[in-house]
Amino acid sequence: MRLWGLSVSALPTYRRNAVRGRDNRSNRSLNKEWVEVTNTTRHSVNLDGWTLSDEDGRTYTFDHYRLDGRATVRIHTGQGRDTRTDLFQDRRHYVWDNYSDTATLRNDRGRFIDDASWGNDRHHSDRGGRHHGDRSGRHH
Repeated sequence: MRLWGLSVSALPTYRRNAVRGRDNRSNRSLNKEWVEVTNTTRHSVNLDGWTLSDEDGRTYTFDHYRLDGRATVRIHTGQGRDTRTDLFQDRRHYVWDNYSDTATLRNDRGRFIDDASWGNDRHHSDRGGRHHGDRSGRHH
């Protein structure tokens, strides 16, 4: 269910790593892991205080960011310089599970906006597929 005209999309990490190179925990590899948020309306949306989280509760909080109408922003896991089209969580560990996970977008009041899921086998999540990252709250 999509609210506010925003949608979340994600390409599972195992597909990205197979397509774009080796998974070696370098910052370059971390930044090949991302989730996209798209604003399908004509109006910009202030995402300040909004959150993007995985099923294990690792959370990225948007800080002073406005998403233009009909625009997409890609939120990378690793470190980098934020731009209008790319934001960085500044993490040193992977966030998204290779086998299955859900990226959930909530507004600054904690209200569910949208999510994107992939895979379906949560029973195998700790057998080599899980990227164990830090569990701290606010990142930016």
